[in-house]
Amino acid sequence: MNKKKAALQAVELLKAEYPDAICSLDYRKPHELMIATRLAAQCTDARVNIVCVDLFQKYQSVRDFAEADVADVEAIVKPCGFYHTKAKDIVAMCRMLMEQYGGVLPDTVEELTKLPGIGRKTANLVVGDVYGKPAIVCDTHCIRITNLLGLTDSKDPAKVEEQLRPLLPPAESNNFCHRLVLHGRAVCIARRPQCNKCVLNVCCKHYQDTYKIK
Repeated sequence: MNKKKAALQAVELLKAEYPDAICSLDYRKPHELMIATRLAAQCTDARVNIVCVDLFQKYQSVRDFAEADVADVEAIVKPCGFYHTKAKDIVAMCRMLMEQYGGVLPDTVEELTKLPGIGRKTANLVVGDVYGKPAIVCDTHCIRITNLLGLTDSKDPAKVEEQLRPLLPPAESNNFCHRLVLHGRAVCIARRPQCNKCVLNVCCKHYQDTYKIK
């Protein structure tokens, strides 16, 4: 099975298994998704969601964050780890949004990645979830599972994104990545993948190689 065919089959299988392809981070406003994603670096989404309840209650707009004292933000986001850097980035990105974008998040990856602390993963998530544009969010689940499927062969997010782009239908790419997160948590668990009950084993190179399926 070639990569294109395997990718299309994986899209359909995951769509059937996880019809509700939703982001695991809680947010109500576009800037909240951007900030929550920044906090999620090397931290669980569950913890970020807990922390963001207080964070978004205290700072309710881009302007609020832009005018915030970094130390006050640090105190709230400390449970997410690396809180000095994360708090500094959050305030800086919101100041830049106010100064250069009128407080409105840009709708392209190229512009979003100009903001402090925003990489392609966060930018793609905003572009896909906020603006409904085709996007490929290469988080750890996406990288690991697409490597196992044989669709990609790199650990570098930018390279994985580049390899997936020609394989995935643009209209499906964003939800495909959300579904990979759900599948990675439920079945294709990093330390104990449940290959025998995995809906993707029919198009998974790792499964076929491991179990010598021809």
